[in-house]
Amino acid sequence: MNNIDDTDNTVTSRLLTPDSNPHIAAPQLHAVRILVVGDVMLDRYWFGDVSRISPEAPVPVVRIERREERLGGAANVARNVASLGAHCGLLGVVGADEAGAQLEQLLAESSIFSYLKRDAAISTIIKLRVIGRNQQLLRIDFEDAPSDTVLRDKLTQFNSVLDDYSVVILSDYNKGSLVNVAEMIRAARAAGKVVMVDPKGDDFAPYAGATILTPNKSELRRIVGAWNSEAQLTEKAQALRRQLGLDALLLTRSEEGMSLYGATEVLHMHAAAREVFDVSGAGDTVIATMAAMLGAGMPMADALITANRAGGIVVGKLGTATVTREELFGAGR
Repeated sequence: MNNIDDTDNTVTSRLLTPDSNPHIAAPQLHAVRILVVGDVMLDRYWFGDVSRISPEAPVPVVRIERREERLGGAANVARNVASLGAHCGLLGVVGADEAGAQLEQLLAESSIFSYLKRDAAISTIIKLRVIGRNQQLLRIDFEDAPSDTVLRDKLTQFNSVLDDYSVVILSDYNKGSLVNVAEMIRAARAAGKVVMVDPKGDDFAPYAGATILTPNKSELRRIVGAWNSEAQLTEKAQALRRQLGLDALLLTRSEEGMSLYGATEVLHMHAAAREVFDVSGAGDTVIATMAAMLGAGMPMADALITANRAGGIVVGKLGTATVTREELFGAGR
């Protein structure tokens, strides 16, 4: 083990692999209650055949053959939580429109309890992806920021339902639904809840006091600057963790796996060796799995191994996908 000086504490560094603990027991997740709050969106997929180039411009012509709609953004995090078998509630803002109604229907089909606030002043956020020959050709985004009145109502509802949940996931896509994130973190932590945050933007100060922050490499680099060695990365990550008063900072590192920086231990996790088909939504799967495992009382290292395994499974699927308890632990467990 390598020792890293962390103020008055000795911090140990440990390397984990997907096989570090092959006998992790499958937890009972039906009693775990997780509230997901954040930017809710509808993912639309148009699948078609590409056989010619347009005579109007040098672009492919896609003849649409199939349409599919999925929960996106914070709703995809909730979908991942529910797919694992935990009880999940979703709090967010959508428009008073067809897409908002479609989201409500998809939540009901996924057994996710909806606390969605309808805002007549905006349109529901939609990400439309055009897929040809199993490749994404184009993405079109439709989005509006929620109104101040609806956001105040959302904060009030958050405080009213907080006692019903043991874990809170704040899923920030920088679309305007989490302007009150600092107040939510303070309220949740004061109530003794585990608070996990998937951050966005150029300022992580509003996330201060959370239990675990889960940036990816590019998101962390925007906050702490570049690094040229593993030791420098550790120093910068630990300094940010201390500055924000976090229990831990979980850095997702794509093909390099993950690193969890805690007050007494740094855990490095090798990525699961799988063929990567689509990375969209992988971060949602990781934070949902980590939250569910910690909510079930799993030790931090085992939760990290399980979340890494879940991320490895989901990148082998097309689009915003989920992982089931059976895929993680095997059938019958």
